Amino acid sequence: MRRRLLCLVLACAALSGCTTVPTDPAGQAQFKANNDPLEPMNRRIFAFNEFMDRILIRPLAEGYGHVLSQWERDAIRHFLDNINEPVVFANDLLQDRLNDAVVTAGRFVVNTTVGIAGFRDVAKKNRLPRQSGDFGQTLSIWGFGEGPYLIIPLLGPSSPRDGVGLGVDVYVLDPYHYLAQEYHYPGAISISREILDGLDQRQRAIEPLDEMKHEAVDYYASFRSLYRQNRAAELRVGPAAKNAAPTDFYDDPGK
Repeated sequence: MRRRLLCLVLACAALSGCTTVPTDPAGQAQFKANNDPLEPMNRRIFAFNEFMDRILIRPLAEGYGHVLSQWERDAIRHFLDNINEPVVFANDLLQDRLNDAVVTAGRFVVNTTVGIAGFRDVAKKNRLPRQSGDFGQTLSIWGFGEGPYLIIPLLGPSSPRDGVGLGVDVYVLDPYHYLAQEYHYPGAISISREILDGLDQRQRAIEPLDEMKHEAVDYYASFRSLYRQNRAAELRVGPAAKNAAPTDFYDDPGK
């Protein structure tokens, strides 16, 4: 599903008009920093996503927050993070981050067993912090450029490199995809997992995004800046970067 949506956006990008490049040096520098030559198309998709969020996604996320307690939502978050650990582990290996891979493997074993299928993050309390690792990050380390900034319908901000990375993570590196295929339910399991993950993330982002929308002169530009700062932080791997960079998209790096 995500792969089809990305292909659709790329096709639209080929047909849409691009932003005119400024002629003054300061404008050119800002244009390059934004990395958003497809801004007219991206703004239209962003507006569509905002509309869908207003009429469907946010109400569902608010209902999710009302029905479940904070403890229950945290348990679900831990579970979702835990079933993604094999993907993180594979990417840590592909990036030659062997120490991080060992930590990730340890987290998965501890949380799956002692943490009761990952509903409790016991590993973090035992000095096994969660590591980063996705194939978009792997491609970055291998030297592939990210390409232009993209807004994908319903899925939000990304780039061609991260879109390819997402496809590899979901369809190649995720062992649960093959397990679902074995039982003939790959679509239902994958979609249910993505919906639950999306609802949880959206519920946690209600207040931060409302605050940003209220304060921003241009919400699209502010949203783009926040995403790019956080994604840049995720792409900086290593001990120093981990200590300095936020790992949650909704954590404002400026605070």
